[in-house]
Amino acid sequence: MQDLVGPAMLTLGLTALGGYLLGSIPFGVVLTRAAGAGDVRSIGSGNIGATNVLRTGRKDLALATLLLDAGKGAAALLIARWLFDNEAVAVIAGGAAFLGHLFPVWLGFKGGKGVATFFGLIIAAAWPLGLMAGATWLIVAFALRYSSLAALMASAATPLYALLPLAALGLPAPAPILFLSVFTAVLIWIRHHENIGRLIKGTEPRIGSRSK
Repeated sequence: MQDLVGPAMLTLGLTALGGYLLGSIPFGVVLTRAAGAGDVRSIGSGNIGATNVLRTGRKDLALATLLLDAGKGAAALLIARWLFDNEAVAVIAGGAAFLGHLFPVWLGFKGGKGVATFFGLIIAAAWPLGLMAGATWLIVAFALRYSSLAALMASAATPLYALLPLAALGLPAPAPILFLSVFTAVLIWIRHHENIGRLIKGTEPRIGSRSK
């Protein structure tokens, strides 16, 4: 038994490291610089995510950032699931990718807030859960035009959605998915503490607003 512990821990460690490095790719910074739109960290909220990229006026770059940030989280989880056929290992890889986006080694551990990566992870983990989270985001965003508030509500609701009988739909056991949804929701709320303060004060910028 002890002979198996070492290789298993090494596998988990390498899986987590691979997920983290994939999640650390700062697509918002890479795309805006490559397109000559400047450094996205110097405008608006300073965030590297799609919402702040949109404040450059480049909808194409914002969409590309959204898809790539979501894709890296989904890719980390799906690759680990395919390699090891183990939902817990897949969740570890996906969670590590999420941490990589929030704390990327390439940017001095100062990254984004993880919303797009969160959605990519949840959709890859259990697509009905991802659809419910996405619907929550859309409803709040279209009604109130606050991206941050929509993200906060969607992430908070996702662990509750995860308690639904997903197994009846032939999806993986909900325990790892529930853990992933709680883990990401807590970090999203922590990373949005400044947004929460601005929402309370009424100074939070709305979707589509540009930085002066």
